Amino acid sequence: MTEGQIAELTGAEIVSRCLAEEQVEFLFGYPGGAVLPIYDELFKQDKVKHILVRHEQAGVHAADAYARATGRVGVALVTSGPGVTNAITGIATAHMDSVPMVILTGQVPTDKIGEDAFQEVDTVGITRPCVKHNILVRRAQDIAPAIKKAFHLAATGRPGPVVVDIPKDVTLNSTKYFYPKTVSLRSYNLVTRGHSGQIKKAVDLLMSAKRPMIYSGGGIIMGNASELLSQFVRALGYPCTNTLMGLGGFPATDPLYLGMLGMHGTYEANMAMQDCDVLLAIGARFDDRVIGNPEHFMAVDRKIIHVDVDPSSISKRVKIDVPIVGDVAEVLKAMLNCIDESKSSSVEVNVDAWWKQIGVWREKESSKFAVSDEVIKPQSVVQTLYELTKHDDVFVTSDVGQHQMWAAQYYKFDRPRRWINSGGLGTMGVGLPYAMGVQFAYPDATVACITGEASIQMCIQELSTAQQYSLPIKVITLNNRYLGMVRQWQEFFHGNRYSESYVDALPDFVKLAEAYGHVGMRIEKPSDVEGALKEALALKDRLVFMDFITDQEENVYPMIPGGKGLSEMILK
Repeated sequence: MTEGQIAELTGAEIVSRCLAEEQVEFLFGYPGGAVLPIYDELFKQDKVKHILVRHEQAGVHAADAYARATGRVGVALVTSGPGVTNAITGIATAHMDSVPMVILTGQVPTDKIGEDAFQEVDTVGITRPCVKHNILVRRAQDIAPAIKKAFHLAATGRPGPVVVDIPKDVTLNSTKYFYPKTVSLRSYNLVTRGHSGQIKKAVDLLMSAKRPMIYSGGGIIMGNASELLSQFVRALGYPCTNTLMGLGGFPATDPLYLGMLGMHGTYEANMAMQDCDVLLAIGARFDDRVIGNPEHFMAVDRKIIHVDVDPSSISKRVKIDVPIVGDVAEVLKAMLNCIDESKSSSVEVNVDAWWKQIGVWREKESSKFAVSDEVIKPQSVVQTLYELTKHDDVFVTSDVGQHQMWAAQYYKFDRPRRWINSGGLGTMGVGLPYAMGVQFAYPDATVACITGEASIQMCIQELSTAQQYSLPIKVITLNNRYLGMVRQWQEFFHGNRYSESYVDALPDFVKLAEAYGHVGMRIEKPSDVEGALKEALALKDRLVFMDFITDQEENVYPMIPGGKGLSEMILK
């Protein structure tokens, strides 16, 4: 490491200096005893803006969304004990979706560790299963190298959250400050360029395919490879599908796009995924919500190419014929060069029959729903929002449940990093803090949070944070008075026994929003949907909480039941 020396500083001063060195724009956090020395130093500076949330979970979620929307490392600061345990859900959410984050946690003094001191938890032990890496700093002189290492690990390779646990006495002790300019880790060797032989083999397979399919996931977005993916798909003229995490990685309005695939994907995307003869998976991981039953999926004789920066993801759930480990952007560049060479050598690719078959599947119109003049259909709310905002640069966040799937199905994302949701962990409560993180990153953008009446209550206290910082978020609650996805599964698989899925004693959301200082609206008629959305969107400087009273019996279709295969969809 090359280092630049300055005067002796306390550990807390070093933390503050390190965050400034990393050009951290926002630090989301909540103070407590173990981190008060750090907060004291933050008070004395103006380079890093601290955002006071109302719950540590929301702080980590907001930092997570900031990272997803910008591509930069999100940063959060929490105190020891319950501060750490409150943050775990946010850390695990980021870990499952490979989001680059650094979480600074307070710890009891080093001589008290292991003694069950007040507000002590084993942060390293608790977070080990849900982080990319974690570090317990025991000396003030180790703070700067630890933070530099954390930012490097969080942002490189397969991104993920890194926890730096700092005991209180370490923040009070003084030492010479050396900030590393680079970091080199002997056991952390990244492969960025894919193997040239494997890339050629993959392109040869693709160029000879009769029924090709391109399947991309969140890795395309995290790897900043969306434009390259679009060039690649259009160069071949092949069908493309995105996962839930990959929406916006390929434009949803492009005729080559088949829609999202998986448990609630389109009929055409799932059937093409199942019946293709050559499949290119790039920045995706064949998870259970995407391919359903692996045995059913692998019953079809096909060749599979898998590109991923993380070698542990390859052949994890399905056998891969052509594995390519490398940065997705670098691999796509190399594959595009190979395609140009193949085309110049007069290789003919004819997939007309395949597109004809896809056209037949598209005729199913699997996402079509019955419009009503009597009750608001939740799908129509999302469709109307899309029609009103499709020409604007809009960010959409969601919570988890039916409303999340309707947002994914009916809002057409043409750009990456505009769809912010919890995919892997499926965390209820993320929607509002996600919207906060995005709004801080892009203060002039329209940020819409699509949520449900159950999810929104998990972090509803953040309406206070939104008021403090004047965040003009548009909250769109699709209120069906049920835990919607739970109710749907109980209808399909548990004999209509709606055990504890009815949400009784709901608050008056309009009054609640107004109590926090925001604008509240209650919309009950289909004819009022468009007008309410227009009115809300016109209020550029206010948070507007829209409570749409929707059809209680509406389900998400298509749906693949658990344990079934891609072609075994339930259609409406």
